[in-house]
This record gives sequence, C-alpha cells and structure tokens, in this order.
Amino acid sequence: MNQSIQFPDREEWDETRAAVCFPALVNGMQCRCAIAGESLARRFGGDTPAQWLAAFRTNRWDLEEEAERLIVNQQDDEFGWFWLS
Repeated sequence: MNQSIQFPDREEWDETRAAVCFPALVNGMQCRCAIAGESLARRFGGDTPAQWLAAFRTNRWDLEEEAERLIVNQQDDEFGWFWLS
C-alpha cells in the first residue's frame, strides 16, 4: 500500500449518486472515491443501499487497493472523482 494514500473509515451511501462514496487522503489532500451500488450488487450481491454499504465494508481492503491504482494512475473523472467500476 502506498503510504502517501490513506483511506479514512468515512464511507457513506450517497442517494444522489447511487453509490458508496469514500474519501482518500493523498499527500494530505482529500479526494473523493466512489463505487456505484450497481457495481457492488454485481460483485457481491445485495439489493439495498444498506447491503451494498455492508459489502463495501466487508471488502474494504480490496476496494481501497483498486481505488489506490486509480489515484496513482490519475484516472479521475471530469469532476475529480475516482470511480471504481
């Protein structure tokens, strides 16, 4: 794991984005990461935001590693968000 990238345990369901959103600290600066509920359902199952949030928490380490690769490769969207697929 890259020591300059940290993931605080502050994930939340964002109804507007229909995604679990979570922060990353990159060299002390915060950026935003997200994974759509649809992606979580496809990967881990579940039918509700509560189940998808639980799936995120259960699979946190793998999802954070995936987000880290997106950050390192600067694969953010036009709004600066890093979206896991």
